[in-house]
Amino acid sequence: MPGSPQLVLTVDRSGRGDHRTIQDAIDAAPADTAGGSVVVIRIKPGEEKVVVGKPRISLVGTNAGSTVVTWNESSSVVAASAASPSSTVSVLASDFIAKRLTFQNTIGSSGPAVTVRVAGDRAAFYGCRFVSSQDTLLDDTGRHYYRGCYVEGATDLICGNGKALFDKCHLHSTSPVGGAGAFTAHRRSSESEDTGFSFVGCRLTGLGVATSILGRPRGPCSRVVFALSYMSSTVSPEGWDDDCSDPAKRRCRTAFYGQYQCYGEGSKTDGRVAWSRDLSQAEAAPFITKVWVGGQEWLR
Repeated sequence: MPGSPQLVLTVDRSGRGDHRTIQDAIDAAPADTAGGSVVVIRIKPGEEKVVVGKPRISLVGTNAGSTVVTWNESSSVVAASAASPSSTVSVLASDFIAKRLTFQNTIGSSGPAVTVRVAGDRAAFYGCRFVSSQDTLLDDTGRHYYRGCYVEGATDLICGNGKALFDKCHLHSTSPVGGAGAFTAHRRSSESEDTGFSFVGCRLTGLGVATSILGRPRGPCSRVVFALSYMSSTVSPEGWDDDCSDPAKRRCRTAFYGQYQCYGEGSKTDGRVAWSRDLSQAEAAPFITKVWVGGQEWLR
C-alpha cells in the first residue's frame, strides 16, 4: 500500500550486495511483514530458479533489457500447475510485485517451458518481459495485473486459470508459418469460477501471416476478452480454436471468447468462429478496467 514501510535488500552475485542470490534474499526476508511492510529486493541478472513463498515481496530490476532472470527446465503443464518444476520463478504468496525484469526459460521447443508461475493473489508486474517457447506465462490462480509487459512464445503464451488484466502489453508469437500458435489457453472448468484473461490496449504481433489464434479452451468454460487492442495479420481469421470436433468436449458451447473495438488486419470479425462474440460497450465494460481484478482495492 502507498506509504508502507520498506526493507530494501540488494542481490549482487559478485558479493557487493546484501545477498548473492535472489532466493537467499527471499529466505532472509521476514516471514511475517507486520503492518503491511514491503520487502524490496533489488537484483542483478543471473541464472537461478526462484520460489517466492512469502507475502509482500517486490523484485526490482534496473532495466528489463539487461536484468534477466533465467532458467532452463521443461515439464508438463499439469505438473507445472501442481509443483511448477519448470518455472524460472514461482510466485506462491500474495501481494507480489515485479518491475523492470526479464524472466526467461531457455529450454527451447522440447516442451512446455514456463518462465513465471503466478499462484498467489494480488500480484502485479510492471515493465517486465516473459520469454520462452511454450506456455510462457502460467497465470495459475489468483488476481493479477500486468502493465506494459512483453510476452513471447510459439504457443499458449499465457495459460492457467487466473483472473488477470493485461494493460497495454505486447504479445509476440514466434509460431512459424504453418504452425499452430495460440496466444492464450485459459483453463476455466465451470461458469461458477470467477476467472478469465482480459487484454486492454495491447499489441499482438508475430513472425508471419495467420500463424496464431487468439486462444484455445484448455477448460470447457475458458474466458478471454481482447479490447481496444491492435491485432496484426499474424492473428488467424477464425480467431479462436473451434474445438467442436470432439463430441465429448464441445467446449465452444461454453467458452466465452470476445473482442471489443480492436483494430488491425487480424481484428476483422467476419471470419471468426460462429460462437465467438463481438462485444457491445455494455458487454465489454466489466472486463476493461482495474475493477476486473479488484485492483482499486489492492494495486499500489
